[in-house]
Amino acid sequence: MSSASTVLLPFQPSAMSTAQLAAVSFLARYSGRTHALYTYQLARWFAWCDSNGLDPLIGIQRAHVELYIRGLGDAGLMDSSINTMMHAVRGYFRFAHVDGLITADPAVYARLPKVQRDESRTQGLDRLELIRFLQVAQTITVHHGALAYLLGINALRASEAAAVRIEDYADTLRGHRVLHLVGKGNKPATMPVTVPVLRVLEACRGQRTSGPLVLRPVSGKPIDRRDVYRMVTRIAKAAGIPRHISPHSLRHAAVTNALDAGVPLRDAQILARHADPRTTEHYDRARGNLDLHGVHFLTAYVAGV
Repeated sequence: MSSASTVLLPFQPSAMSTAQLAAVSFLARYSGRTHALYTYQLARWFAWCDSNGLDPLIGIQRAHVELYIRGLGDAGLMDSSINTMMHAVRGYFRFAHVDGLITADPAVYARLPKVQRDESRTQGLDRLELIRFLQVAQTITVHHGALAYLLGINALRASEAAAVRIEDYADTLRGHRVLHLVGKGNKPATMPVTVPVLRVLEACRGQRTSGPLVLRPVSGKPIDRRDVYRMVTRIAKAAGIPRHISPHSLRHAAVTNALDAGVPLRDAQILARHADPRTTEHYDRARGNLDLHGVHFLTAYVAGV
């Protein structure tokens, strides 16, 4: 089989194989980073098929898919990374089957590694650490302060916080100042902006009336995801937090501290904008694992130990 038939190409129907056309059709469903990630995953599948003399679509059996999964493990990928790497491959075959290009889906019953996800492994911040983080952020620059509140109170993702514009929080809805944003999966969301958050956002805005809210303090240019990571790292270091803190750590802290404050799990899910309540439950389990662990009750019961 020639390698030309097992590489991803731009949309050229007359020159494309069935496998390539199916890949382009599948990828057309996605955009942005998801499109780039799925393109990479399918390209890796296509390359594996080419190296083994296989068409990436026609004639593929479940055994081929499981050999590929085993190969990912042999290449050093962790179980969670293998599952992630298979997202595009499984979707590719699923839609090829739906479109009638193949008679059966060879990936649907392929065995994937089991990944234990009973709790989130992210290192968040407890209440006092979160308060300290927010306070210190405001002493660095108004941009660090606004970013800290967007991440640690409104639970925004790094890319969402970087994309916030001044116009996005100008509206008032049912007596609440609200922030409009487009989240993961291009899903629009509206969330209230509380007075303390509004105060730091307005300090960051200054005299500006439009444009990106959080800027690079030195150049005045809009921030991106990498800037968000750098700014969070600087705040954490200044706050004396002795471990690695990422933007997701702040999002994690917002959810877990909301649960600690008595926010019902359903409302915490709305805060985090999790599509699946089980995702929020992972945060809840991580929060309660140490503070409410049965070993504390057993130690108190067996007081003489």
